Amino acid sequence: MHLWLGLTSGLMVLFLAVTGCIYVFSQEIIEWQRSDEIYVPEVKENRLPVSALWEQTQKAIGDTIQINDVHVYKNPEKSLEFHCFKANPESESIWYFNTVEYYYKVYTDPYTGKVLGIYNEKMDFFNIVKMLHWSLLLKTEIGQPIVGWGTFIFVIMLITGIILWWPKNKAARKQRFKFQWKDSTQWRRKNYDLHNILGFYISVIVLIIAFTGMVWAFTWFQKTVYVIGSQSITLPEVVKKESVTSNNDKDIAFDKACAYTEKEYSDADAYSIGKPVEDKGVIDVYVQQYPGKYYVYHQLMFDQYTGELLHKRNHSEKNFGEKLITANYDIHVGAILGIPGKIIAFIASFIAGMLPVTGFLIWWGRRNKKGGKTKPTVSKQQTI
Repeated sequence: MHLWLGLTSGLMVLFLAVTGCIYVFSQEIIEWQRSDEIYVPEVKENRLPVSALWEQTQKAIGDTIQINDVHVYKNPEKSLEFHCFKANPESESIWYFNTVEYYYKVYTDPYTGKVLGIYNEKMDFFNIVKMLHWSLLLKTEIGQPIVGWGTFIFVIMLITGIILWWPKNKAARKQRFKFQWKDSTQWRRKNYDLHNILGFYISVIVLIIAFTGMVWAFTWFQKTVYVIGSQSITLPEVVKKESVTSNNDKDIAFDKACAYTEKEYSDADAYSIGKPVEDKGVIDVYVQQYPGKYYVYHQLMFDQYTGELLHKRNHSEKNFGEKLITANYDIHVGAILGIPGKIIAFIASFIAGMLPVTGFLIWWGRRNKKGGKTKPTVSKQQTI
């Protein structure tokens, strides 16, 4: 089982491992690349209202691109990050690029309203790597099941690999935990040890990465994780609120919602807020508690005409199953432990990418050894 599953899914595992390694530090690299746009040139005493910044940014980018929401940071040195995304639901193409009409990020100075930079996220390198990792650059409903089943097979390979690795006695145990190479050790033995010993050490971490990947790929697996975490088969209540239509100034209501959020969550890193499209829609706000992490967030809803708070749900009110699903991304990339966690995830993914290669070399070496003919021995005199 370990052999044949490895031969059939090895390329998929290698592909996912490489793209995962590339993407794990994307946030830090992007912040470095776009530092002139992400950070404002000068910090002033007062910021402009978010509604005014929204309007100025929309005018700057034109009417062909519509802003969906804005990410407002607590850090006074950071600019506002506007998100502009529009899908192309009419496209019958199976490729990701044809299903997205546009996807931009716009950085705006909160003190002057000046647009500092516009980036086409649809064609951004790290976004392409993410979509390769997510669905092989195919439509999500097509590509993600392929990635999911490839990951599922990899989980079986890890489990069968541990069973094969497990020592039968104390004497064999000594050879399973460390490299015992000598000058005379052949490359085949070194390759075998790399596959077994490194594979064992990263097995638990890679299993966690694989399981969190399957949470996105399969609805049934996500529900299973939720049921185990919450100890309940009852899904969390989906709260729906509506705004009461009136002639009140929507911009005043919008800024009121921003002011409430900033005061209520003064210790949070940032919040995302969007304007509703429908007349009875509400202003949705998501508060990100920690920088670079998404496992703790709070949700608020406001009336779009009055700015009145309609609903608030803090992270502490969620059951453990919900918290587990919310933390899925941070666990997957290691961000839940900060930079050390990302380093661990990177190393584990790199070694995971080596396993199909070293495993194939083990199989190839044994295959040639069994099927090949023994070469005749050449004496020293014959070579002279």
